[in-house]
Amino acid sequence: MSGALAISLSPDLFAIEMDIRAEFQPDSARPHHNAFVNKTPNNGGYCRYYPANCEYRGIYSISAPVHFNNVAPILAHHADPRQGAMITVPGEWRTLTVTHAQTLETEEVRVRIIGFGTTMDTSPRTIHDLVPNASSWFNAYNRLWSGQRWSLAPAPCIGKSTALYDATQFIFFWETPVSTTACGKQALYDIPYMTFRTLDFSYELQTPNPLHMSSGEYTGRMTYTIGPYQDFDMGDVLIPSDTLLTLNFSLGVSHTLKVDVPPGGNYVELVPKGGWHQWMFQGRAPEKLYRDQTFLISASSRFQMSLQCQYVIGDTCALDNKQSHRVPLDILVTLPNGLGREDGSAVNRQPLLLSGAGTQLFQPNYYVDRRQATLHFEIQKQHVKDMLFQEGTYSGNVVVIWDSEV
Repeated sequence: MSGALAISLSPDLFAIEMDIRAEFQPDSARPHHNAFVNKTPNNGGYCRYYPANCEYRGIYSISAPVHFNNVAPILAHHADPRQGAMITVPGEWRTLTVTHAQTLETEEVRVRIIGFGTTMDTSPRTIHDLVPNASSWFNAYNRLWSGQRWSLAPAPCIGKSTALYDATQFIFFWETPVSTTACGKQALYDIPYMTFRTLDFSYELQTPNPLHMSSGEYTGRMTYTIGPYQDFDMGDVLIPSDTLLTLNFSLGVSHTLKVDVPPGGNYVELVPKGGWHQWMFQGRAPEKLYRDQTFLISASSRFQMSLQCQYVIGDTCALDNKQSHRVPLDILVTLPNGLGREDGSAVNRQPLLLSGAGTQLFQPNYYVDRRQATLHFEIQKQHVKDMLFQEGTYSGNVVVIWDSEV
């Protein structure tokens, strides 16, 4: 009898998770601003020190609690950049899917890393221990590295922050190119110990059009690897405390769909154009009976319209005279500029039908705030003639529905 024991070994994976939040709410002061607003605090990196510049450029930065410790000394004049301090970040655009919590609708978000920074720490050695005979901390940091201090980034990276430093620590931030490219400096003196104390990074988002999304929460995640030859790569000497960085994205959408009907607008009386004068004194049947009822609409989301009728003829509502005679009531809608069909065409006297045909989807091009629209109620001439020779008052209840749950 014999047996075998198979053992699979893999390196330990340690993960850090960070939350990124963006929200959309329509703003009547900026109706054409159809974009998410990033709500993630700039808790580290360049944007913490220069928030106005980041806001202007639409970028953000956060600090992840990942530190990098050297596993070997960094030797002066090292020929291989990987044996020193180098920085590579995932600069290309990456796409993730966010999913609505209830409807399971999906949208795509694009993200790219555009900068890296940290606090470089040489404790317990001071900068004067590393660089003898330096006249000042500033002079020592300039002499420690090729190309001078770390706030002066080597191409293609760009130094973006004023250096903050003391005897053992140097805070810097570099903007990185769109492509994934390594940037580094050669040490001109031996460095026995060195740590990157955090992983500060800035990022740029491309979010979907919120006007095409349902109200509610969308969530998704993007995971980056950290370590030698990974997404975040600091070379072969500086090894990370964590090997995975997961960004948890949440997009909150709060839409507005509001209809304001003027007082008395729920009671509609149909009359001929110019009144009943021509019928009463000349015997001429009216071309039609009608009433245009205006209302105000505010909408930032797609919506559909439908009908409910007390009396029905075919695919529309009817009016009844309580004596077994009914006539069809045509109901149409005209929407203001900014609200159109899915193909972008205008909505002008679109029939409202019980089947919903033609009104399944109206889409805002921008946030429409309290703009005038019209419901058209009409009885056509051939039916008016029939009514004139009947007794009683024609009436009926009609419910017009604006529904954002498309």
